[in-house]
Amino acid sequence: MGIKQKHCLISGRVQGVSYRYSAQQQAHKLGVTGWVRNLADGRVELLIQGETQQLEDMLNWANQGPRFAEVTLIEVTEQSADLTFTDFEIH
Repeated sequence: MGIKQKHCLISGRVQGVSYRYSAQQQAHKLGVTGWVRNLADGRVELLIQGETQQLEDMLNWANQGPRFAEVTLIEVTEQSADLTFTDFEIH
């Protein structure tokens, strides 16, 4: 099917709870590439690439996040994968 890409903005208590590190660990486990970073407004931004099932699994994880996170909203946009990533990085 090919590589797909999703851009996500995650709201709630998602900073200061190891969300980015946990996202990187989960991405490596699932074989997802891309990046994650904190935003100044308290949200986390996530860009993920992979096969459809990998992305669904990553989004399911992102809805929960790590143990102390409280995710209240995820805004997901599908994008074209113009640039492919080889790893998952924390920015």
